[in-house]
Parts: sequence; C-alpha cells; structure tokens
Amino acid sequence: MITNWLLDHPWATTAGLVTLLVAGPLVAAGLAGRPRAAWWLAALALVPVAVLTLSPGPGTVEDVRCTVQWALPTLTRVELLANVLLFVPPTLLATVASRCPWPVLLAGSGLSAAVEALQAVVPGIGRACDTTDWSSNTLGAAAGVGLAVLGLTLRRAVRAPSRH
Repeated sequence: MITNWLLDHPWATTAGLVTLLVAGPLVAAGLAGRPRAAWWLAALALVPVAVLTLSPGPGTVEDVRCTVQWALPTLTRVELLANVLLFVPPTLLATVASRCPWPVLLAGSGLSAAVEALQAVVPGIGRACDTTDWSSNTLGAAAGVGLAVLGLTLRRAVRAPSRH
C-alpha cells in the first residue's frame, strides 16, 4: 500500500530526504542536552520500522528465501529511497541520546539484517527478504548517524566560548 502511494507520488521521498537533511542536524542540536527525550523519540521512531517491515504484506511468500541483489537508491527509485529514509530518524535520535555513533550504526544495520531474516523465514507475513533493502536501510542508518554527529558538532561549536 505505501509503495503504491510512493509510486503515485514520487516527489514524497525526495521531499522527505530534503527535510531530513535540513531538519536532522537541527533536531540533533536541539536534543543534545536531553538524552532521555532523544531515547524516547528513538523508540517512537522504531514504530514505523516495525509496522512497515513486519506487518503482513499484500502477497504471500511460500518458501524461505532471500533475493540477493544490489542496487543503489536514487531519487527516481522511490522504494529504495524510502528504505533509506526509514532508518534515518531512529539512528539519528539514538546517536544523539547515546553519543556513540559506531555502535548505533552497527545496531541499525543489524536491525535491518534481522528484519530481512525474519521476512525470509516467516512466510506468513507475506514479505520478501531482499539484500537491497538491507543495504538501503544501512545507508539510512549511516545517514542518520552522520546527521546526528553533524548536529552535535554544530551544537558544540555554537556553545564553545570565543577566544578573542
């Protein structure tokens, strides 16, 4: 359902990307001193990940399998770009909360791998495992971590005393 909507409105993923690129560092800077709020928001940002990846899909998958393919997300490949965007908010917020970018990046990639593994072994949900989904999600996790680090760096630069 969401894929059909995105295909009918391809501008939406581009708008989402631009919004996250602009707002991400600002959100990170704004939440820099509030790790508890950042953790709660990170948990809330995982809800769409769970709903969009593990809720029963429209089709049925009869056997355990995983499609192995590699494709880079572009502005015209809305489904791949949506997979990137899905993992930006939770990893951005978790990085702000934890101040540990590398473990968050690994956790984001690991979560995506776990989702794909579940999709492969639980045919009843009608989802298909695809390595391109994992790589796109991991790229999104890296973007979220990077935007958080940028926002936290900007926050420190603004708050640092001047040495005139």
